[in-house]
Amino acid sequence: MSDQRDPTPYDALLLLSFGGPEGPDEVVPFLENVTRGRGIPAERLKEVGQHYFLFGGVSPINEQNRELLAALRADFAEHGLDLPVHWGNRNWSPYLTDTLREMAKAGHRRIAVLTTSAYASYSGCRQYRENLADALAALEAEGLEPPRVDKLRHYFNHPGFLGPMTDGVLRSLADLPGGVREGARLVFTTHSIPVASADASGPVEEHGDGGAYVREHLEVARLIAGAVRAETGVDHPWDLVYQSRSGPPHVPWLEPDVCDHLEELHGSGTPAAVIIPIGFVSDHMEVLYDLDTEALAKAAELGLPVRRSATVGADPRFAAAVRELLLERAAGERGVPVERCALGSLGPSHDLCPIGCCPARAPRPAAAGADSPYA
Repeated sequence: MSDQRDPTPYDALLLLSFGGPEGPDEVVPFLENVTRGRGIPAERLKEVGQHYFLFGGVSPINEQNRELLAALRADFAEHGLDLPVHWGNRNWSPYLTDTLREMAKAGHRRIAVLTTSAYASYSGCRQYRENLADALAALEAEGLEPPRVDKLRHYFNHPGFLGPMTDGVLRSLADLPGGVREGARLVFTTHSIPVASADASGPVEEHGDGGAYVREHLEVARLIAGAVRAETGVDHPWDLVYQSRSGPPHVPWLEPDVCDHLEELHGSGTPAAVIIPIGFVSDHMEVLYDLDTEALAKAAELGLPVRRSATVGADPRFAAAVRELLLERAAGERGVPVERCALGSLGPSHDLCPIGCCPARAPRPAAAGADSPYA
Protein backbone atom coordinates (compact mmCIF):
# COMPACT_ATOMS: atom_id res chain seq x y z
CA MET A 1 0.00 0.00 0.00
CA SER A 2 1.33 3.44 -0.93
CA ASP A 3 1.89 6.20 1.60
CA GLN A 4 -1.01 8.06 -0.05
CA ARG A 5 -3.39 5.30 1.08
CA ASP A 6 -1.66 4.07 4.21
CA PRO A 7 -3.56 4.96 7.41
CA THR A 8 -0.96 3.34 9.67
CA PRO A 9 -0.85 3.64 12.68
CA TYR A 10 -4.62 4.17 12.67
CA ASP A 11 -6.99 1.22 12.50
CA ALA A 12 -10.28 3.19 12.60
CA LEU A 13 -11.83 6.63 12.29
CA LEU A 14 -14.35 7.92 14.83
CA LEU A 15 -16.85 10.61 13.79
CA LEU A 16 -17.55 12.47 17.03
CA SER A 17 -20.51 14.84 17.15
CA PHE A 18 -22.86 16.65 19.52
CA GLY A 19 -25.97 14.53 19.10
CA GLY A 20 -29.64 15.46 19.20
CA PRO A 21 -33.12 14.14 19.96
CA GLU A 22 -35.05 12.14 17.39
CA GLY A 23 -38.54 12.43 18.88
CA PRO A 24 -40.59 14.58 21.30
CA ASP A 25 -39.98 12.26 24.28
CA GLU A 26 -36.22 12.65 23.85
CA VAL A 27 -36.05 16.46 23.88
CA VAL A 28 -35.94 17.19 27.63
CA PRO A 29 -33.66 14.20 28.47
CA PHE A 30 -31.31 15.36 25.72
CA LEU A 31 -31.27 18.93 27.09
CA GLU A 32 -30.64 17.52 30.58
CA ASN A 33 -27.56 15.78 29.19
CA VAL A 34 -26.34 18.97 27.54
CA THR A 35 -26.84 21.14 30.65
CA ARG A 36 -25.97 18.62 33.37
CA GLY A 37 -24.20 20.26 36.32
CA ARG A 38 -25.40 23.78 35.52
CA GLY A 39 -28.45 23.75 37.81
CA ILE A 40 -30.95 24.67 35.09
CA PRO A 41 -34.56 23.91 36.20
CA ALA A 42 -36.78 21.55 34.21
CA GLU A 43 -39.18 24.39 33.40
CA ARG A 44 -36.41 26.24 31.59
CA LEU A 45 -35.44 23.11 29.67
CA LYS A 46 -39.04 22.69 28.49
CA GLU A 47 -39.00 26.32 27.33
CA VAL A 48 -35.81 25.78 25.34
CA GLY A 49 -37.26 22.52 24.06
CA GLN A 50 -39.98 24.42 22.22
CA HIS A 51 -37.44 25.07 19.46
CA TYR A 52 -37.24 21.32 18.92
CA PHE A 53 -40.99 20.76 19.25
CA LEU A 54 -41.53 23.15 16.32
CA PHE A 55 -39.78 20.48 14.23
CA GLY A 56 -41.54 17.47 15.71
CA GLY A 57 -39.01 17.06 18.51
CA VAL A 58 -36.38 15.97 15.99
CA SER A 59 -32.98 17.59 15.61
CA PRO A 60 -31.62 17.05 12.09
CA ILE A 61 -28.07 16.54 13.35
CA ASN A 62 -28.19 12.76 13.76
CA GLU A 63 -29.54 12.19 10.24
CA GLN A 64 -26.91 14.58 8.90
CA ASN A 65 -24.23 12.60 10.72
CA ARG A 66 -25.54 9.42 9.11
CA GLU A 67 -25.21 11.11 5.72
CA LEU A 68 -21.67 12.23 6.51
CA LEU A 69 -20.82 8.74 7.77
CA ALA A 70 -22.03 7.28 4.47
CA ALA A 71 -20.10 9.91 2.50
CA LEU A 72 -16.88 9.13 4.39
CA ARG A 73 -17.25 5.39 3.88
CA ALA A 74 -17.96 5.88 0.17
CA ASP A 75 -14.96 8.18 -0.26
CA PHE A 76 -12.64 5.81 1.61
CA ALA A 77 -13.80 2.85 -0.51
CA GLU A 78 -13.46 4.81 -3.76
CA HIS A 79 -9.86 5.73 -2.91
CA GLY A 80 -8.79 2.31 -1.66
CA LEU A 81 -8.55 3.34 1.99
CA ASP A 82 -9.40 0.23 4.02
CA LEU A 83 -10.38 1.82 7.31
CA PRO A 84 -13.65 1.36 9.24
CA VAL A 85 -15.57 4.50 10.21
CA HIS A 86 -17.62 4.63 13.42
CA TRP A 87 -19.86 7.31 14.93
CA GLY A 88 -20.48 8.45 18.51
CA ASN A 89 -22.10 11.49 20.16
CA ARG A 90 -21.38 13.51 23.25
CA ASN A 91 -24.97 14.03 24.35
CA TRP A 92 -27.26 11.44 22.73
CA SER A 93 -27.38 8.01 21.16
CA PRO A 94 -25.15 6.60 19.80
CA TYR A 95 -23.19 7.68 22.87
CA LEU A 96 -19.42 8.13 22.64
CA THR A 97 -18.65 5.68 25.46
CA ASP A 98 -20.79 2.96 23.87
CA THR A 99 -19.13 3.44 20.49
CA LEU A 100 -15.62 3.38 21.95
CA ARG A 101 -16.51 0.25 23.94
CA GLU A 102 -17.60 -1.49 20.74
CA MET A 103 -14.43 -0.34 18.98
CA ALA A 104 -12.19 -1.52 21.82
CA LYS A 105 -13.91 -4.92 21.91
CA ALA A 106 -13.43 -5.17 18.14
CA GLY A 107 -9.69 -4.79 18.70
CA HIS A 108 -9.13 -1.19 17.59
CA ARG A 109 -6.03 0.19 19.31
CA ARG A 110 -5.28 3.52 17.57
CA ILE A 111 -8.23 5.67 16.55
CA ALA A 112 -8.26 8.96 14.61
CA VAL A 113 -11.11 11.26 15.67
CA LEU A 114 -12.95 13.79 13.52
CA THR A 115 -15.11 16.22 15.51
CA THR A 116 -17.95 18.12 13.84
CA SER A 117 -16.45 21.42 14.98
CA ALA A 118 -13.92 23.18 12.77
CA TYR A 119 -12.57 25.83 15.14
CA ALA A 120 -10.62 26.29 18.37
CA SER A 121 -12.63 26.92 21.54
CA TYR A 122 -13.45 25.18 24.81
CA SER A 123 -16.87 23.97 23.64
CA GLY A 124 -15.66 23.22 20.11
CA CYS A 125 -12.45 21.38 20.95
CA ARG A 126 -11.36 20.84 24.55
CA GLN A 127 -14.82 19.75 25.74
CA TYR A 128 -14.78 17.01 23.09
CA ARG A 129 -11.35 15.98 24.37
CA GLU A 130 -12.67 15.90 27.93
CA ASN A 131 -15.55 13.68 26.81
CA LEU A 132 -13.05 11.37 25.13
CA ALA A 133 -11.03 11.16 28.36
CA ASP A 134 -14.20 10.40 30.35
CA ALA A 135 -15.14 7.64 27.93
CA LEU A 136 -11.67 6.09 28.01
CA ALA A 137 -11.67 6.20 31.82
CA ALA A 138 -15.05 4.43 31.82
CA LEU A 139 -13.64 1.64 29.62
CA GLU A 140 -10.63 1.31 31.90
CA ALA A 141 -12.93 1.03 34.92
CA GLU A 142 -14.76 -1.80 33.13
CA GLY A 143 -11.50 -3.69 32.74
CA LEU A 144 -11.03 -2.91 29.06
CA GLU A 145 -7.75 -1.60 27.69
CA PRO A 146 -8.59 1.88 26.35
CA PRO A 147 -7.40 2.58 22.81
CA ARG A 148 -5.31 5.63 21.98
CA VAL A 149 -7.30 8.40 20.32
CA ASP A 150 -5.84 11.24 18.23
CA LYS A 151 -8.06 14.17 17.27
CA LEU A 152 -7.55 15.40 13.70
CA ARG A 153 -6.55 19.05 13.44
CA HIS A 154 -8.92 22.00 12.98
CA TYR A 155 -10.04 22.16 9.36
CA PHE A 156 -11.58 25.64 9.13
CA ASN A 157 -9.12 26.70 6.42
CA HIS A 158 -9.00 23.45 4.44
CA PRO A 159 -10.20 23.89 0.83
CA GLY A 160 -12.55 20.93 1.24
CA PHE A 161 -14.37 22.92 3.94
CA LEU A 162 -14.17 26.34 2.29
CA GLY A 163 -15.07 25.27 -1.26
CA PRO A 164 -18.59 23.96 -0.56
CA MET A 165 -19.43 27.04 1.50
CA THR A 166 -18.18 29.37 -1.23
CA ASP A 167 -20.40 27.60 -3.75
CA GLY A 168 -23.32 28.00 -1.35
CA VAL A 169 -22.76 31.76 -1.22
CA LEU A 170 -22.64 31.97 -5.01
CA ARG A 171 -25.93 30.06 -5.28
CA SER A 172 -27.55 32.31 -2.67
CA LEU A 173 -26.39 35.47 -4.44
CA ALA A 174 -27.74 34.16 -7.73
CA ASP A 175 -31.10 33.53 -6.04
CA LEU A 176 -31.44 37.17 -4.94
CA PRO A 177 -33.42 39.56 -7.15
CA GLY A 178 -31.17 41.02 -9.84
CA GLY A 179 -31.76 44.59 -8.72
CA VAL A 180 -30.28 44.03 -5.25
CA ARG A 181 -27.76 41.25 -5.93
CA GLU A 182 -24.68 43.36 -6.57
CA GLY A 183 -25.20 45.42 -3.41
CA ALA A 184 -25.80 42.42 -1.16
CA ARG A 185 -23.79 42.21 2.04
CA LEU A 186 -22.26 38.94 3.19
CA VAL A 187 -23.19 38.20 6.82
CA PHE A 188 -21.00 35.42 8.21
CA THR A 189 -22.39 33.92 11.40
CA THR A 190 -21.20 31.55 14.10
CA HIS A 191 -22.17 30.48 17.59
CA SER A 192 -21.69 33.19 20.19
CA ILE A 193 -19.60 32.17 23.21
CA PRO A 194 -18.59 34.09 26.35
CA VAL A 195 -16.01 36.77 25.59
CA ALA A 196 -13.71 35.29 28.25
CA SER A 197 -13.85 31.89 26.56
CA ALA A 198 -13.14 33.43 23.17
CA ASP A 199 -10.16 35.37 24.50
CA ALA A 200 -8.71 32.15 25.97
CA SER A 201 -9.21 30.03 22.86
CA GLY A 202 -6.19 28.54 21.17
CA PRO A 203 -2.61 28.11 22.41
CA VAL A 204 -1.43 30.47 25.15
CA GLU A 205 0.92 32.41 22.88
CA GLU A 206 -1.97 33.24 20.52
CA HIS A 207 -4.27 34.73 23.13
CA GLY A 208 -5.70 38.20 22.54
CA ASP A 209 -9.02 39.83 21.87
CA GLY A 210 -11.25 37.07 20.60
CA GLY A 211 -8.41 34.53 20.71
CA ALA A 212 -8.12 31.87 18.04
CA TYR A 213 -11.92 31.47 17.86
CA VAL A 214 -12.58 34.93 16.42
CA ARG A 215 -9.36 35.02 14.39
CA GLU A 216 -10.14 31.73 12.65
CA HIS A 217 -13.70 32.80 11.79
CA LEU A 218 -12.47 36.12 10.42
CA GLU A 219 -9.99 34.22 8.27
CA VAL A 220 -12.72 31.98 6.88
CA ALA A 221 -14.95 34.98 6.15
CA ARG A 222 -12.09 36.77 4.38
CA LEU A 223 -11.22 33.71 2.30
CA ILE A 224 -14.82 33.06 1.21
CA ALA A 225 -15.44 36.74 0.43
CA GLY A 226 -12.25 36.74 -1.66
CA ALA A 227 -13.30 33.60 -3.53
CA VAL A 228 -16.72 35.14 -4.24
CA ARG A 229 -15.04 38.30 -5.53
CA ALA A 230 -12.78 36.26 -7.80
CA GLU A 231 -15.77 34.38 -9.21
CA THR A 232 -18.22 37.25 -9.64
CA GLY A 233 -16.02 40.33 -9.98
CA VAL A 234 -18.07 42.00 -7.22
CA ASP A 235 -16.43 43.02 -3.95
CA HIS A 236 -19.28 42.38 -1.51
CA PRO A 237 -18.77 43.99 1.93
CA TRP A 238 -18.97 41.51 4.77
CA ASP A 239 -19.31 41.19 8.55
CA LEU A 240 -18.83 38.49 11.20
CA VAL A 241 -21.81 38.24 13.56
CA TYR A 242 -23.04 35.79 16.17
CA GLN A 243 -26.10 33.75 17.07
CA SER A 244 -27.54 31.29 19.58
CA ARG A 245 -26.45 33.06 22.75
CA SER A 246 -27.60 31.10 25.82
CA GLY A 247 -25.80 32.67 28.79
CA PRO A 248 -27.05 34.99 31.56
CA PRO A 249 -27.44 38.66 30.54
CA HIS A 250 -24.72 39.91 32.91
CA VAL A 251 -22.01 37.75 31.28
CA PRO A 252 -20.47 39.35 28.14
CA TRP A 253 -20.83 37.19 25.02
CA LEU A 254 -19.56 37.82 21.51
CA GLU A 255 -21.68 40.33 19.58
CA PRO A 256 -23.41 41.61 17.45
CA ASP A 257 -26.37 39.25 17.26
CA VAL A 258 -27.42 38.35 13.73
CA CYS A 259 -30.97 39.71 14.10
CA ASP A 260 -29.73 43.00 15.56
CA HIS A 261 -27.27 43.22 12.70
CA LEU A 262 -29.98 42.73 10.09
CA GLU A 263 -31.85 45.68 11.61
CA GLU A 264 -28.70 47.81 11.38
CA LEU A 265 -28.14 46.81 7.75
CA HIS A 266 -31.71 47.70 6.85
CA GLY A 267 -31.42 51.02 8.64
CA SER A 268 -28.24 51.88 6.76
CA GLY A 269 -29.82 51.20 3.37
CA THR A 270 -28.23 47.85 2.57
CA PRO A 271 -30.38 46.38 -0.23
CA ALA A 272 -29.93 42.65 0.53
CA ALA A 273 -27.86 40.13 2.47
CA VAL A 274 -26.69 36.54 2.40
CA ILE A 275 -26.37 34.81 5.79
CA ILE A 276 -23.49 32.34 5.79
CA PRO A 277 -23.31 29.96 8.81
CA ILE A 278 -19.58 29.31 8.71
CA GLY A 279 -19.53 28.17 12.35
CA PHE A 280 -21.62 25.06 11.63
CA VAL A 281 -20.74 21.91 9.72
CA SER A 282 -24.38 20.99 9.03
CA ASP A 283 -27.90 22.43 9.18
CA HIS A 284 -28.66 21.40 12.77
CA MET A 285 -31.16 23.02 15.13
CA GLU A 286 -29.31 26.29 15.66
CA VAL A 287 -29.33 26.81 11.90
CA LEU A 288 -32.94 25.69 11.42
CA TYR A 289 -34.34 27.78 14.27
CA ASP A 290 -31.98 30.70 14.92
CA LEU A 291 -31.38 31.43 11.24
CA ASP A 292 -34.09 29.84 9.08
CA THR A 293 -36.83 30.71 11.57
CA GLU A 294 -35.86 33.75 13.65
CA ALA A 295 -33.40 35.58 11.40
CA LEU A 296 -35.38 35.09 8.20
CA ALA A 297 -38.54 36.19 10.01
CA LYS A 298 -36.73 39.35 11.11
CA ALA A 299 -35.60 39.96 7.53
CA ALA A 300 -39.16 39.51 6.25
CA GLU A 301 -40.43 41.93 8.90
CA LEU A 302 -37.88 44.50 7.73
CA GLY A 303 -38.57 43.88 4.06
CA LEU A 304 -34.89 43.04 3.58
CA PRO A 305 -34.18 40.42 0.89
CA VAL A 306 -32.06 37.73 2.58
CA ARG A 307 -30.91 34.27 1.60
CA ARG A 308 -29.33 31.71 3.90
CA SER A 309 -26.33 29.93 2.41
CA ALA A 310 -25.68 26.20 2.76
CA THR A 311 -23.42 24.51 5.28
CA VAL A 312 -20.89 21.87 4.23
CA GLY A 313 -22.93 18.85 5.34
CA ALA A 314 -21.93 15.65 3.57
CA ASP A 315 -20.45 17.33 0.49
CA PRO A 316 -18.03 14.91 -1.24
CA ARG A 317 -15.29 17.55 -1.07
CA PHE A 318 -15.58 17.61 2.71
CA ALA A 319 -15.43 13.82 2.87
CA ALA A 320 -12.29 13.97 0.72
CA ALA A 321 -10.83 16.60 3.06
CA VAL A 322 -11.36 14.27 6.03
CA ARG A 323 -9.50 11.52 4.18
CA GLU A 324 -6.66 13.92 3.43
CA LEU A 325 -6.49 15.07 7.05
CA LEU A 326 -6.39 11.49 8.28
CA LEU A 327 -3.66 10.40 5.87
CA GLU A 328 -1.70 13.57 6.57
CA ARG A 329 -1.78 12.84 10.31
CA ALA A 330 -0.94 9.17 9.76
CA ALA A 331 2.09 10.06 7.66
CA GLY A 332 3.24 12.51 10.31
CA GLU A 333 2.91 9.87 13.00
CA ARG A 334 5.13 7.59 10.90
CA GLY A 335 7.68 10.36 10.40
CA VAL A 336 6.93 10.68 6.67
CA PRO A 337 7.18 14.25 5.30
CA VAL A 338 3.77 15.40 4.06
CA GLU A 339 2.20 18.59 2.76
CA ARG A 340 -0.36 19.99 5.22
CA CYS A 341 -3.09 21.63 3.17
CA ALA A 342 -4.47 24.98 4.36
CA LEU A 343 -5.52 28.21 2.68
CA GLY A 344 -4.89 31.73 3.92
CA SER A 345 -2.39 33.22 6.33
CA LEU A 346 -2.98 31.19 9.50
CA GLY A 347 -1.60 27.96 8.09
CA PRO A 348 -2.44 24.43 9.22
CA SER A 349 -3.46 24.04 12.84
CA HIS A 350 -1.51 22.00 15.38
CA ASP A 351 -1.95 18.21 15.51
CA LEU A 352 -1.56 17.99 19.28
CA CYS A 353 -3.35 20.49 21.49
CA PRO A 354 -0.66 22.08 23.69
CA ILE A 355 -0.94 22.52 27.43
CA GLY A 356 -3.10 25.55 28.23
CA CYS A 357 -4.92 25.44 24.89
CA CYS A 358 -8.60 26.41 25.38
CA PRO A 359 -8.39 25.99 29.18
CA ALA A 360 -11.17 24.18 30.99
CA ARG A 361 -13.61 25.86 33.35
CA ALA A 362 -12.34 23.47 36.03
CA PRO A 363 -9.36 21.09 35.96
CA ARG A 364 -10.37 17.96 34.05
CA PRO A 365 -8.37 15.38 32.09
CA ALA A 366 -8.57 15.66 28.31
CA ALA A 367 -7.53 13.12 25.70
CA ALA A 368 -5.65 13.86 22.46
CA GLY A 369 -3.46 16.62 23.85
CA ALA A 370 0.01 17.22 25.21
CA ASP A 371 -1.38 16.77 28.73
CA SER A 372 -3.44 13.69 27.95
CA PRO A 373 -3.37 10.79 30.43
CA TYR A 374 -4.08 8.47 27.48
CA ALA A 375 -1.24 9.44 25.13
